[in-house]
Amino acid sequence: MESSALGTKYDKIAQWWHDQHVESGYGVNQFQRAVQFARRGGKALDVGCGSGGRFVRILEGSGFSVIGLDVSKEMIRLASVNHPEHEFLHEDICSWETKEKFDLIVAWDSIFHLPLAMQKPVVSKLCQLLAEGGILIYTFGNAEGEHTDQWHDDTFYYSSIGINENVQVLINNGLSVLHLELDQYPEKHVYTIASKP
Repeated sequence: MESSALGTKYDKIAQWWHDQHVESGYGVNQFQRAVQFARRGGKALDVGCGSGGRFVRILEGSGFSVIGLDVSKEMIRLASVNHPEHEFLHEDICSWETKEKFDLIVAWDSIFHLPLAMQKPVVSKLCQLLAEGGILIYTFGNAEGEHTDQWHDDTFYYSSIGINENVQVLINNGLSVLHLELDQYPEKHVYTIASKP
């Protein structure tokens, strides 16, 4: 699915999404585990940041400055209103370029919307954007392939290269896997935490 089409789909549900997640505990324990591995403070990148909220607050409380990316203009607008002290960009991680390095990168429930062919390049890009000693946490599906699903009267696209291929991409990019968990079993939802030595 093209990023502009995905962005439009999330534009339609941005306020609902914000209302559901602003105080949500979803993913918080997993994310706090990743933050504990990271050095305190520094720069953080939130890929698919949505409207901000819980993860940005955790990063803030740990001394991080945050750059958030999202393909939804409305999500970025809400995030900018909710967290004016941080930077939020209407960008696609597939094409976004920066010379900055980040001490912590999170991509929670976002890159699984990317085309299957972009999974390895984008995970590699996230690895390359990490500073030395940096921590990466992201989610993906444990099944290999692509599919669509109906949600909020719309069709959303998902893809994954599976557990073994994700781990291999991390290793090939010089990262060490610190934690990997199928955290919503029997749902096919995986999160992993990796570090750049």
